[in-house]
Amino acid sequence: MTATRAWGATAPTATLEPFDIDRRALRDEDVAIAIAYCGVCHSDLHAARNDWGRTNYPFVPGHEIVGTVSAVGAGVTRFKVGDRVAVGTLVDSCRHCDACEEGEENYCRNGSTGTYNGKDRIDGSPTFGGYSAGIVVAEPFVLRLPDNLDMAAAAPLLCAGITTYSPLKNWNVGPGTRVGVIGLGGLGHMGVKFAKALGAEVTMITTSPAKGEDAKKLGADHVLVSTDKAAMRAATRSFDFLLDTVPVKHDVSPYLFLLDKQGTLCIVGMIEQMEPFHSGLLLGGQRAVAGSGVGGIAQTQEMLDLCGEQGITAEIEVIPMSGINHAFERMERADIKYRFVIDMATI
Repeated sequence: MTATRAWGATAPTATLEPFDIDRRALRDEDVAIAIAYCGVCHSDLHAARNDWGRTNYPFVPGHEIVGTVSAVGAGVTRFKVGDRVAVGTLVDSCRHCDACEEGEENYCRNGSTGTYNGKDRIDGSPTFGGYSAGIVVAEPFVLRLPDNLDMAAAAPLLCAGITTYSPLKNWNVGPGTRVGVIGLGGLGHMGVKFAKALGAEVTMITTSPAKGEDAKKLGADHVLVSTDKAAMRAATRSFDFLLDTVPVKHDVSPYLFLLDKQGTLCIVGMIEQMEPFHSGLLLGGQRAVAGSGVGGIAQTQEMLDLCGEQGITAEIEVIPMSGINHAFERMERADIKYRFVIDMATI
């Protein structure tokens, strides 16, 4: 075991504070990583406060991790000390079910192991996340970070990035596809970038005209203000795919009118009970409402490689580790464009 400095919560009502955690000694397949930066995800806040009723304490958040390899186990073949690497929301899975064998470890039939608030599959110890100086991860769950990407700005790709990239790929978004991205935040701004990179015609759908202007700078072709009833009526049946990134409970009905026949609205931000909607909005055009989480390891590496090829990173604000509680407060107010990233040199 190696004592490692981390920041975490000891109770749902507690602020995040520093304490030491134990990282395991290297197994043959393990990669030890010195963490350089860790993104701040809204899920970190929810989990720290036990909003979903599943958090075990003490709790260390963080699943948007980038850094360099500091040591490797005897059986590691793909990484060496000094390599730039990344870790996302998963650090293990059963590795033998059909989902795992198809590269969808995130949908492991036997339950994937989360980077935080999980249990190690070998010794049962709790997994602690990236708000820490270092982490130890099995080689199959370590990703290679392209050399040309800024490390800090690449960190949010490991959750916000893959959460938006995965559904765009899985629903075959590409040239000729009319995509609407609902909500411009940590997820939405990556959705705009990826939809554009994949060749789609991209519209930002927002309640704020000012955010629409920001979206155009990020690559959106058009802006649709959802509070403009005339504009929404004019956009009826204008989209093949809608990426709904809004993180709080909301009514999807107005957006379903925007889908063309056989179009899909995919929810990636809201994790709670939905507002009811009339089934006729689906039946009338063979439309679908779907959901999507993160992608598997291979798809996440594919995303990172695309980011390297096209220079795609997140729009970020770098904070010191001591600023995390204030960052959580600002995140609740949506006072960030568009993702906080912790400089772990400040831990």
